[in-house]
Amino acid sequence: MVNPDSNPQTGYQARMHRVLEYIDRHLDQPLDLEVLAGVAHFSSYHFHRLFAAWMGERLGDYVRRRRLEVAAFRLFAQASTPVLEIALSVGFGSAEAFTRAFKDRFAYTPAAWRAYQIGLHQTNSKNNQALSKNDQLQSYASFHNGISSKLKRVAVMDVKLISRDTVTVAYLRHIGPYGAPVGQFWAETVAPWMATHNLFARARYGISHDDPSITDPVLCRYDAAVEMAPGSAIPGNALLTSIPGGQYASLYFKGVNAEVGDAWNAMLRDWLPASGFQLDARPCFEYYSPDSCFDTETGVFDCQICIPVIPFQA
Repeated sequence: MVNPDSNPQTGYQARMHRVLEYIDRHLDQPLDLEVLAGVAHFSSYHFHRLFAAWMGERLGDYVRRRRLEVAAFRLFAQASTPVLEIALSVGFGSAEAFTRAFKDRFAYTPAAWRAYQIGLHQTNSKNNQALSKNDQLQSYASFHNGISSKLKRVAVMDVKLISRDTVTVAYLRHIGPYGAPVGQFWAETVAPWMATHNLFARARYGISHDDPSITDPVLCRYDAAVEMAPGSAIPGNALLTSIPGGQYASLYFKGVNAEVGDAWNAMLRDWLPASGFQLDARPCFEYYSPDSCFDTETGVFDCQICIPVIPFQA
């Protein structure tokens, strides 16, 4: 297997991506300069400056932002989990320190944020039911993932609990708003790369690392990935990582790009709170089997929306 670090440009990129992945998976642990420099295999002396130059923000600011963004998501997705427990799960030592930092970032206390998000969701659900009762197809400006989509009533969701093995993937990264720009990224960047390296017959993954309702859309990270056999040569300028195995909740989706955001919301904000499960630190993703289809005329595609779950811990 080709070592991506042997190429200076992709080597820097690979090392920085390892650091970002490590941060997201270890938010409950100390993430000081020495630890993260070691993950990147750079000296502590140089790493801080390299990180700031590469990411456009200082290391400490980035870690703090990710702690708060993940906490904001968990406050809603794990609505019964005490605020202190969520604070500890993202590396804050006390509820007081967490509350101060959270309010500085979001202008709400954690408890007020949770109440606001739950109230907003309940209001949207009532609006959704009213549209359904009238049996009319009406537009609703939801702007999930930075795009306008139709608010559709969530029918009984056929969510399945599945067990997945750890898989190795080669990926290209998009940084910026989700929605239409991600579709453009697949069409203009990913598809030619897959064609060049004869990858179309393989399973594919769309990995969203951030929640655009919390993270600034211009900073959101998305990986377009293709499954690889362990030990395979890295195709082109891609990078390698693994998607952890374990238990996932899976929802089959078929529709157009403007509708997939509603499906994600249905999974995370309707199904999850009542499921008896909660998310852990593994990434969420869309799984496209080798048999998945995309209609170039209508834009309709199908995939499995997969979220990592563990039993709810009260």
